[in-house]
Amino acid sequence: MAWIENYLWLIVILPFAGAALNLFFGRYFPRALTATIACLTVFGAFCLSVAAFLLLREQKTPLVLNLYDWISVGNFTAEVAFKADQLTAIMILVVSGVGFLIHLYSVGYMAEEKRFSRYFAYLNLFTGFMLILVMAKNLLLMFVGWEGVGLCSYLLIGFWFEKRENAVAGMKAFIVNRVGDFGFMIGFLMLFLAIGNTSGVWTVDVDEIKDLLELKGAAIGGGLLGIVGILLFVGATGKSAQIPLYVWLPDAMAGPTPVSALIHAATMVTAGVYMVARMNFLYVMAPSAMAVVAVIGALTAIVAATIGFAQNDIKKVLAYSTVSQLGFMFVGVGVGAFAAGIFHLMTHAFFKACLFLGSGSV
Repeated sequence: MAWIENYLWLIVILPFAGAALNLFFGRYFPRALTATIACLTVFGAFCLSVAAFLLLREQKTPLVLNLYDWISVGNFTAEVAFKADQLTAIMILVVSGVGFLIHLYSVGYMAEEKRFSRYFAYLNLFTGFMLILVMAKNLLLMFVGWEGVGLCSYLLIGFWFEKRENAVAGMKAFIVNRVGDFGFMIGFLMLFLAIGNTSGVWTVDVDEIKDLLELKGAAIGGGLLGIVGILLFVGATGKSAQIPLYVWLPDAMAGPTPVSALIHAATMVTAGVYMVARMNFLYVMAPSAMAVVAVIGALTAIVAATIGFAQNDIKKVLAYSTVSQLGFMFVGVGVGAFAAGIFHLMTHAFFKACLFLGSGSV
């Protein structure tokens, strides 16, 4: 089983390979081949994720793979590097496992769609970017996945762009996410500069940031770390549809139902929760930021559930329910119960995806 550590990159690259094949050659393929390529690449990623999970259980130490130096300027180096620890293992199993089932469901759901191959290419592309986000060893690579899932959500929500409201919903999701991402970027750069100026070490590696904060956190000061934590959380409010940036998610129901299940229940909207859990060491050192996370999460849970009462469209009811459940996840990570927040993330991915996929039958 130890071989999987050297092939972690395959988990990420398989969905991208499926996306490239279907995007460039899908129009020449019969539909059965397009669907087979899309489903098999994600299933392959799931099988490799299971192998990584089993190896993690066996050896208890994270799996790390450094592929190559991506950016190298002076004494600063950012690598394309992937890491699989317990948190990552849960996320890759959810993303590839639920993702595969939704791909499979889509084969029948989109059978009459004229842009069949393009739909599956976008779905594969989304899965690939989401896997980059959760497996990235450094914040810069995580940001690539972060922006990539935002792009794919725009492509998938506005997939039936012939209807004006669908195109507008896609643009709304894209723009609201950019607002959140701007906050994330400023927070990330402030953290980078604060650590660099205090310790003289310029790094974006999550593990190195954790070690440096444990050494130099007092010198940086809880106030600055609190601001960084809140700014990173602004990015999470965009991705994970928290007050005030939740407005895009109910409109995003304009996309095909499997897209709603994949993006708005199982994967993309949980990226913010994952990010807070991944940066738990920062939030533990900044109680003010944790308080903001918990309070916004609690407010969102109450407000979204209340709005959901007044909806008539079943997908809108499920959308507001999703926003509310994400609020509960943020309450969990905001009070320091990171394991509980991630546990709810995993259970929610399954039951809410099932509710979305079953909504048409209802």
